[in-house]
Amino acid sequence: MPALAATDFIARITWLGCVDRPESDGVRASPVQEIEARYGGDTRGRHWGETRPSCVRVKDMHPRGTDIRNVRQFSILSAEEVAAISETMGGEELDPQWLGVSILIEGIPDFTHVPPSSRLQGEDGVTLVIDMENRPCQLPAREIEAARPGEGKTFLPAARGRRGVTAWVEREGRLRVGDALRLFIPDQRVWAPLDGVLSAEAKRW
Repeated sequence: MPALAATDFIARITWLGCVDRPESDGVRASPVQEIEARYGGDTRGRHWGETRPSCVRVKDMHPRGTDIRNVRQFSILSAEEVAAISETMGGEELDPQWLGVSILIEGIPDFTHVPPSSRLQGEDGVTLVIDMENRPCQLPAREIEAARPGEGKTFLPAARGRRGVTAWVEREGRLRVGDALRLFIPDQRVWAPLDGVLSAEAKRW
């Protein structure tokens, strides 16, 4: 019996980006028309690799800098949620380049909260596994501030619960602007003790 259920939700790729490997720690992405998704991610990008040094997101599990599996190869956001962030910030459109976006899609509601381990599968079979929600951080805020002084500080509260997800490559293939991606979700109920183990901070998200 399949463990992943196909849904009727089909996303459309509206923008692709690559965060190059610069000397700085900025997240500005360069727009591209296609990405060759390999098992290590995008060979051109900063987040390339089947492993990565652990960061603050997993500090309760691993000392910072520990070599761990790289499940943060891609940052995927939805156009609908980016529009909602923009509206909350004041209405002016946000450039995906400032947000460090790898893949911008449209067509899946409440995208940031799709179940972890869901899959997005492209037309040639390329498959991305969604790890989990991507929390807002200061790096996009700095890019926004540089482009529109005074607005960077409004990004974090506006992006809470709308920052998209991180993902890694399960099956290699090519991603192009305009491609369709079908959503598959784990065929299981929500874990019963979930509400009781989440911290107050996590529930706030």
